[in-house]
Amino acid sequence: MNVEDIAIVCHEANRGICEAFGDHSQRPWAEAEQWQRDSAVRGVRFAIANPTAPPSAQHDAWCADKVADGWTFGPVKDPTAKTHPCLVPYDALPPEQRAKDHVFRAIVHAARRGGPSVTVITGDVGVVNM
Repeated sequence: MNVEDIAIVCHEANRGICEAFGDHSQRPWAEAEQWQRDSAVRGVRFAIANPTAPPSAQHDAWCADKVADGWTFGPVKDPTAKTHPCLVPYDALPPEQRAKDHVFRAIVHAARRGGPSVTVITGDVGVVNM
């Protein structure tokens, strides 16, 4: 799988976790804003370049990307105002938010290891062959 294919799967898994906890604001990959897709791709690249980094480092890299793009902490995620409630230290995140970093890294590393081919249906995106 290439980096974007892995990012699509990571994005859709993240969207599923969000929905499981009542957040239905995430759009399928094909409908996601470009900044969201770019963030997922950067996250995949970080995970590949840092295979032994803990999930907290994944979060720290995500925070650094957000801050570099002008985002700040805010009680509500607001792309227009560029505020996000997860711009806090990893240990301050609620468990469901920390879980996203674990799942993201697991997907990246499973996809990079290869193995049997699997077909994943991802929202409105269609089919991604792994």
